[in-house]
Amino acid sequence: MEAAAAIRSTAAPRMRLAGRSSRGSGAAAARATPASHSDWQTACAILSSTNDTPSPPAPKVNGQNNNNKLAAPAIPGSEDAVSGLDLVPAAGAGNLPRPLSISDLSPAPLHGAQLRVAYQGVPGAYSEAAAGKAYPGCEAIPCDQFEVAFQAVELWIADRAVLPVENSLGGSIHRNYDLLLRHRLHIVGEVQLPVHHCLLALPGVRRELLARVISHPQALAQCEHTLTRMGLNVAREAFDDTAGAAEHIAAHALRDTAAIASARAAELYGLQVLADGVQDDAGNVTRFVMLAREPIIPRTDRPFKTSIVLAHDREGTSVLFKVLSAFAFRDISLTKIESRPHRHRPIRLVDDANVGTAKHFEYMFYIDFQASMADVRAQNALAEIQEFTSFLRVLGSYPMDMTPWDAAPSPSSSSSDQQQRG
Repeated sequence: MEAAAAIRSTAAPRMRLAGRSSRGSGAAAARATPASHSDWQTACAILSSTNDTPSPPAPKVNGQNNNNKLAAPAIPGSEDAVSGLDLVPAAGAGNLPRPLSISDLSPAPLHGAQLRVAYQGVPGAYSEAAAGKAYPGCEAIPCDQFEVAFQAVELWIADRAVLPVENSLGGSIHRNYDLLLRHRLHIVGEVQLPVHHCLLALPGVRRELLARVISHPQALAQCEHTLTRMGLNVAREAFDDTAGAAEHIAAHALRDTAAIASARAAELYGLQVLADGVQDDAGNVTRFVMLAREPIIPRTDRPFKTSIVLAHDREGTSVLFKVLSAFAFRDISLTKIESRPHRHRPIRLVDDANVGTAKHFEYMFYIDFQASMADVRAQNALAEIQEFTSFLRVLGSYPMDMTPWDAAPSPSSSSSDQQQRG
């Protein structure tokens, strides 16, 4: 019995020491007599951690100070061990993964930052030159299809896209008008690029040895009469883009084939210029639009253009007349109107007991007008149009490109969208 009491008298002080290891003084710990040599070593280790090392500041839990809980692990079985279970060890807190933010996915370009601009084609394409004119100093990203350029912006691979929509000789690029409706990008600017076509071939090839000419269908159409006057009655084959045709000739060493492309494409792919300026009209200009994920804020301190698309489900021309009248009565000039068959309802069937069944096409109307959406006239015009149309969407309201057509792109020129961002 005496032995048991002796053991209890030595064990009790040791347990109390462990319970207040973070708060007890060194003198109190020294008075505790361990029951064995191993207990004595444990007590020394506790004294060393409490007396020689200053206590770390109390960590914050959910933004609240906790002065009764230390970052150091508590002794098993002590009060601190029970109350400190909700703490994250200080040593491991800095290694926890940081939540992703939107800036981690694609940092938003700041003023003066290099933009990533998608275009259709390969280096040397006119679209690449348009991207450089719209966003000087940008990182141009080539895409093999128009739709890939749209998706590159939607998926944050690119910040902008610069795509052609019409040419002064070849007319509209209908594919991009359809894609404007299919995708949710916004037109934030336009750029007009003079197009100067050249006839390119491998070094040493003469015109009379040519069997075919390849290029983009628009380029072939823009040079049709000139090629005929040159006596080149050869096969003309469509290619994905002008610079791609030049690259194809160089890659496959085609000595019987010429390409219609830019002089820059000749430099890039090692071709010679057989003829310079082969377009049918010297005033050959292509209009490009700049696309972004978010629209810009319309203003009234400079010339603006607004692009819309609409549809109606009524017969006759009265609805289209009302649309045009809404602009005419407010003295708003239209710069373009383009009709495209409705993709989801291309044909409407009309039953008539007298003449049988007639088929009518359903159309979407693309309209550009010279006014900003910040202009009250434009707002009232669209409010009126919305009353008798079944579908109306604003594709973008953006500054007009006022650069003269005969001016070459300048590295110092800035795009209208950059002015908006600045």
